[in-house]
Amino acid sequence: MSEPPGIEVIIPALNEEGSIAAVIHGLLAQGATRVIVADNGSTDQTASLAKQAGATVVFEPCRGYGRACQAGLAALRDAEIVVFADADGCDDPGDLPRLLAPLRAQQADLCIGSRRAGTPAPGALPLHSRFGNGLAALGMRVCFGQHVTDMGPFRAIRRDALARLHLSEPNFGWNVEMQAKAALAGLRVVEIPVSYRQRVSGQSKITGNLQKSLQAGAVILGSILKYRLLGWRALRRPRTFTAGSR
Repeated sequence: MSEPPGIEVIIPALNEEGSIAAVIHGLLAQGATRVIVADNGSTDQTASLAKQAGATVVFEPCRGYGRACQAGLAALRDAEIVVFADADGCDDPGDLPRLLAPLRAQQADLCIGSRRAGTPAPGALPLHSRFGNGLAALGMRVCFGQHVTDMGPFRAIRRDALARLHLSEPNFGWNVEMQAKAALAGLRVVEIPVSYRQRVSGQSKITGNLQKSLQAGAVILGSILKYRLLGWRALRRPRTFTAGSR
């Protein structure tokens, strides 16, 4: 009998000491073989608590969601499937097996957890976030024919498929870059409904902050148009971006 695929989870984290340990414990309990926390310049105990909870901790002091994800990718070992999750406790680790199922069954290369199609807790996904994600999803359908409802951060992708995408966005455009390039590369993309909870502590970086949400929305929509215009050329290996670059 073949061994089950290795599942490594990358968690970008910035000042999430109140939730990080529970997130790590939950993911390990649901079948993750390894959790990598990419600390993005925290000034609290996020890194030490993550290590105590059993995670591998890497550091990316230059702020940026994409930069933190790249630092996590650089620390991968033997994973066949790579999962991305947030550190704030809003994603439910109990959804991990369902997120992995299409990949394990060889039915998809990328599986996105949709909060809009799932069961967000009251107040967890504010109106401006629902609208912004809906608009981005519409852009993905129009520009790439990708039928999704959300640009959710809880997602799983086959490592060999991820390697074909040469992701390079340093900030909020990371998720849309992954989805746009997946469409350009002809990857099989599916979406499943997931739960979404209120954060238990700390300060929201995007979803709960109207100004940051508007800024992120502008970056996301701009990224969709950029990759639509670039087309297949977007799949070329970038020359300038490396994790930790400023």
